[in-house]
Amino acid sequence: MDILSFLIEPLQYTFMFKAVVVSVIVGIASAILSCFLILKAWSLLGDAISHAVLPGVVLAYMIGIPFGLGAFVFAMIAVFMIGFIKNNSKIKEDAVMGIVFTTFFALGLMLISKITSSIDLMHVLFGEVLGISDSAAWYTGIILAIVSLLVVLFRRVFMVFCFDPNHAQSVGLPITFIHYAFLALLAVTITGSLQTVGIILVIAMLIMPGSTAFLMTKNFNVMLQIAVFISILSSLVGAYASYYFDITTGGTIVFTQGVIFSVVFLWTTLKERRQNKIAT
Repeated sequence: MDILSFLIEPLQYTFMFKAVVVSVIVGIASAILSCFLILKAWSLLGDAISHAVLPGVVLAYMIGIPFGLGAFVFAMIAVFMIGFIKNNSKIKEDAVMGIVFTTFFALGLMLISKITSSIDLMHVLFGEVLGISDSAAWYTGIILAIVSLLVVLFRRVFMVFCFDPNHAQSVGLPITFIHYAFLALLAVTITGSLQTVGIILVIAMLIMPGSTAFLMTKNFNVMLQIAVFISILSSLVGAYASYYFDITTGGTIVFTQGVIFSVVFLWTTLKERRQNKIAT
């Protein structure tokens, strides 16, 4: 099989075309936000929100509303709870995140254990992009495209907020509004990624592209470009691997990102050591 046939064959099937497009869109949105999360040292926040949406998904199923809506509501509840507890106690932010997300995730597991579902709710945990419906694909594509556009358009504002919030406040930027606007965009991205990679794997997609790009450059705009490229490449590998090797799409996407991170880490580490030897 030549390369052109290899690339075109899967796209002849509607479900594969949807899987490729949706995976790439999710990858782009996650990669852009991951750069800001790394800059802000908020990686754990993505983890917290991802776990906190589980009870919202289960309750949405129980009352017959879209999974994304229930997930978004609980994501925002978690965000406000984290902010409220942090601002009204001496507990550090990372501990507050841990308390909130473990409590919500445990509630979700309790709810799952009490319902008999014809739908495999494990797909919510690990994703199933190959089985995504047309409506879910459109929802994911449009919502995450809008999120990506908004973050890119206002990247300078978010960058100042993440890098130096005190300076941002001194120049008159509405810090509280920016804070919750960013968290809302993060919550939308996570809920929009549920059916693609699931709650568990979206955490990695919000951490690894930005972390890998950070190892390669200190220029933020270049960092964004590298992170997006890594996510697109990983999403394509995941989608095509699921077709040709009959393996999980989300897991392959994240594994590919992990491999890329490992290679870049080894490369940058060896490069630093060579430079140090030359300097001495």
